[in-house]
Amino acid sequence: MLNPREFFRPLAIGAPRPATEVPMGPSRVIHFFDPSNDRMVAKVPEMAKQVDILLGNLEDAVPADRKKAARAGLITVARNADLGETPLWTRINSLDSPWALDDVIDLVTEAGDRLDVIMVPKVEDARDIHYLDRLLAQLEARVGLKRPIGLHALVETALGVVNLESIANASPRMQGMSFGPADLAASRRMKTIRPGGPHPDYRVLDDADPVEPSTPRVSAIQDLWHYSIARMVDACASAGILPFYGPFGDISDPDGCESQFRSAYVLGCVGAWSLHPSQIAIAKRVFSPDPAEVALARRIMDSIPDGSGVLMIDGKMQDDASFKQSEVLVSLADMLAARDPDLAGQYADHRTDSV
Repeated sequence: MLNPREFFRPLAIGAPRPATEVPMGPSRVIHFFDPSNDRMVAKVPEMAKQVDILLGNLEDAVPADRKKAARAGLITVARNADLGETPLWTRINSLDSPWALDDVIDLVTEAGDRLDVIMVPKVEDARDIHYLDRLLAQLEARVGLKRPIGLHALVETALGVVNLESIANASPRMQGMSFGPADLAASRRMKTIRPGGPHPDYRVLDDADPVEPSTPRVSAIQDLWHYSIARMVDACASAGILPFYGPFGDISDPDGCESQFRSAYVLGCVGAWSLHPSQIAIAKRVFSPDPAEVALARRIMDSIPDGSGVLMIDGKMQDDASFKQSEVLVSLADMLAARDPDLAGQYADHRTDSV
């Protein structure tokens, strides 16, 4: 048991004080790049202008013989690349790998002042976060960092899903969580090798017609991931951290990608990963509130300025719950508009049209 007054004290002498609020900036798309790929690294400054978060990946997509090169490449990017206001994250190797410890030590000691968040793969319980929490505090104290580096848990095993709440509340460093469907499918022994998205055999079948039993029955594909994503969103919301949908691996299926991202957005996720430049625009479009919905939300807030009472707008009852829902949309829209002039123009146009 932990004394709650101790929760926001540094875990090492000289380490920065933990943040009491999760830094919240545009988070619609986390774009992955391979720091061991020189051609990709050369494009980093231009990529940073297009995405909300840039992540140097050291884990699965990097072969074992390029792990050290990827780590060195990311340090070079952190030190030298002009990323503007775009945060720089990394996904380290899993904690049971031979590379994870050096990933953390080298990155923090050589580029910690430029690194915002460390994504941790295959987090299974709070102990994984506790280990990194103390290690990071010691390293931050060693190099004299003035702000703490955040932690982001990648949930991709059955045990990780079981322990979502304890992981989310494990440390004030926790920035958020991402959902990893492919590894989770393997962990659960699910019978799919699709990299995210639905499976044609996971479906429901309508009842047979009692009069004409031979009539073809209506069938619909179901969402394999709904339960797990909803669990993750609840765990994150209760802990005050941010939930993200992870990868959609079929680059050739933009419609499927958009559908999966949109379901996650409606459920409460703030963003998703892009593994290919073609997915950047999809994620930014999906995780930006619809201008017409934002205009309606502003009307509701203007009509119930103190958040209380009941009224009808366009034939639909609106009340304090509607006010709170509207606040979510409007605050997100305002934050995104401050960074995206095109989006700001769309929101302004719809607000004018709705008056």
